[in-house]
Amino acid sequence: MSESSQLPVPLPSPCPPRPPFWRNPWFWVVLAVLGLAFWQWFETRTRLADTQQELARRLAESEQTVKESATLVSKAMEQTAELQRKYGALEARLGEFQGQADALRGLYQEAAISRDDALLAEAEQGINIAVQQLQLSGNVQAAILALQSADERLARLERPQFLPLRRTLARDLERLRATPFVDVPGMNLRLENVIVGVDKLPLAMELLPHDKAQAADGAAQEPASWWAKLLQEGWQELKELVRIQRFDRQEPVLLSVDQSLILRENIKLRLLNARLALLSRDQWTFRNELKVAHGWLEQYFNTEEKSVQAALAALKQLSATDIAVEFPSLNDSLSALQTLKAGREKR
Repeated sequence: MSESSQLPVPLPSPCPPRPPFWRNPWFWVVLAVLGLAFWQWFETRTRLADTQQELARRLAESEQTVKESATLVSKAMEQTAELQRKYGALEARLGEFQGQADALRGLYQEAAISRDDALLAEAEQGINIAVQQLQLSGNVQAAILALQSADERLARLERPQFLPLRRTLARDLERLRATPFVDVPGMNLRLENVIVGVDKLPLAMELLPHDKAQAADGAAQEPASWWAKLLQEGWQELKELVRIQRFDRQEPVLLSVDQSLILRENIKLRLLNARLALLSRDQWTFRNELKVAHGWLEQYFNTEEKSVQAALAALKQLSATDIAVEFPSLNDSLSALQTLKAGREKR
C-alpha cells in the first residue's frame, strides 16, 4: 500500500478547561464564614470599648455620690446633736416636774390639811399631770385618764362649790377626746423594724441578669456528646447576634462594698433622725427624713423583693401620718382650780 492510502492517526482530545475558583460554592461558604467571624470580632471590640467608657462614667458618678453622702452625713449628725440636746432639755424638765410632784406629795402628807383641801390638791395634781403629758410626750390618753381621775375625786364629796371646776374639766375632756389620736409608740416600733432590716435589704446591682442566669443553667446542664455541645454553642452565638435591651428605666448604680455600707448607714441615720423628729413632733423633719430614705431605697435597692416593698410601704404610710397635732390647752381648768382655791383661802 502507498503512503497516501494510509488512514490518518487520530490525535488525543484536549482536556476541558477547569472552572475558575470563584464559581466554586465552597469558596463563598468559606468567605461568608470568615466575614461573619470578622464582623462578630469587630462588634465584640466595639462593645468592650463602650462598656469601658460606661464603667468609667459610673465610677465618676459614684465618687460624686460618696462626696455628697459625706456632706449629708455631717449635716445629719449636726441635726442629731441638736435634737439630742433638745431631748435632754425635755428630760431635765420632766425630772423637774417629777421632783416637784414628789415634793408636793411630801408636803401633802406632812401637813395637816382638811379633807376638802386634800381633795383639791389631788385634783390639782391630776391636772398638772395631764398638762405634763400633753407638753412633754403628747400622750392624750394619759391626759384624759388624769383629768378623769381628778373629776372622780371631786365627785366623791359632791360639794356644790366644786361644780364650776367639774364643768370646766368636762369641757376639757371633750376637747381632748376630739383630738386626733397619734400612735407614737406604734410608729416608733415600725421605724425600728425598718432600721433593723436595712442591712438585709438586697441592692439593685445584686440582681443576676436574665441572659447570665440562662447561661448558668445551661452550664449546669451541659450536653455530653460533642456534636450536641457544638450545636448548643452555635445556638448561643446566634442568639447573641440580636440583643433586646430596655431603655425605659435607669440601670442599677454600681457600688463598691464600702459605698454600699455607707449607703446603708446613711439610710439608718435618716430613719433615726425621723424617730427623734417623731418624739419631738417635728412634722417637717419627720417627713423630709422619711422622703430621703424612701428615695434611696427606690434608687439603690431591688424594689421587686418583698422585703424592700414592705419597707417602702411602711415609710410611705408613716410619712402620710400627721404627727403635728395641736393639743388643747388646759388653762381653763387650771384657772378654775386657782379661783376655787383663792375663794377658800379668803374664807
